[in-house]
Amino acid sequence: MGKDYYKILGVSRDASESDIKKAYRKMALKFHPDKNKDPGAEDKFKEISEAYEVLSDSDKRAVYDKYGEEGLKAGGGGGGSPSGPGADFGSAFGNGGRTFTFTSFGGDDARATFSRVFGTDNPFASLFGDGFDMDTSGSPPRGSMNGGASQFQSFGMGPGLGGAFHPAASGMPGYGQRQRQGSPPAQDSTVTRNLPLTLEELATGCTKKMKISKTITNESGQERVEDKILTVDVKPGWKAGTKITFPKEGNQRPGVVPADVVFVVQERSHTSFKREGNDIHYTTKLMLKEALLGCTVNVPTLEGRSLRMTLENPVSPSYVHRVPNRGMPNSKTGGRGDLVVNFDVQFPNHLQAEQKAALQRVL
Repeated sequence: MGKDYYKILGVSRDASESDIKKAYRKMALKFHPDKNKDPGAEDKFKEISEAYEVLSDSDKRAVYDKYGEEGLKAGGGGGGSPSGPGADFGSAFGNGGRTFTFTSFGGDDARATFSRVFGTDNPFASLFGDGFDMDTSGSPPRGSMNGGASQFQSFGMGPGLGGAFHPAASGMPGYGQRQRQGSPPAQDSTVTRNLPLTLEELATGCTKKMKISKTITNESGQERVEDKILTVDVKPGWKAGTKITFPKEGNQRPGVVPADVVFVVQERSHTSFKREGNDIHYTTKLMLKEALLGCTVNVPTLEGRSLRMTLENPVSPSYVHRVPNRGMPNSKTGGRGDLVVNFDVQFPNHLQAEQKAALQRVL
């Protein structure tokens, strides 16, 4: 049957590159023979490294998925006349003539893999020197992030909210790799988060304090979490989709330009108003008697004040009344949209005989 590399790393067969690298880092730290003196730890460390070398390489992984461990050693053919360890399986898999060599892993190979992933020739000594209490999860202990956090909206630098994103653990490209000489450093992908705002906040403008948590990784691979408050000055009239960019505020790691952090405005749904462009729509209900004989209605506004509106003529169900310049500000021109009042005329479900007779006399 051969070795089950997916089981060795504790990942599913459809695991992503990020999942595979994260699993390797966690297990390699746990079973590294310099820290783990249990019998069998070194063999486990070699096995983990061998599994990572295969599953982290897309071509080797494809051959392994199709033919298993023996297929790798036999050159990827899955049968025929295997050529033994170290055979070329490039042509068997049809990978454009690229060749690969597969050999059993020794101690030096496993340590080389560990060193490459952690980004330095002796990363383990740097990461976990004397006096450092290693967490078997592979992440260094973090300090408290309390202290007024409830005053702000908190964002981590990765999937989900409120937690820090560790580029090293996620397998992001470039981590632990030395920058090629003469080439400009690459920048991490933009981190985007929604910024939900009410129509009232968008109408008057406001200031939002957004707390982010980002990971700072030094040249030795040591990580620390840093909190930072980003201030967003919301301008009156901003629309959904407006983007506010904070350059290079993402996670920091050697040889890579930090990602830009972008907040995207989202409009919260409102119980009374609906925005259409710069116009604000409001619907008020009228009884049939009020619609026919006239009445006075109070119409709320986004600023919190009410407009008193007197209806003297009959109001049809399709009637719309516009109040100029009481809608949403236009952030580009400086003008304002209208407050558009729609009327929902409530017709009775039943009329008494005398009511019908009275209407027939009038209409």
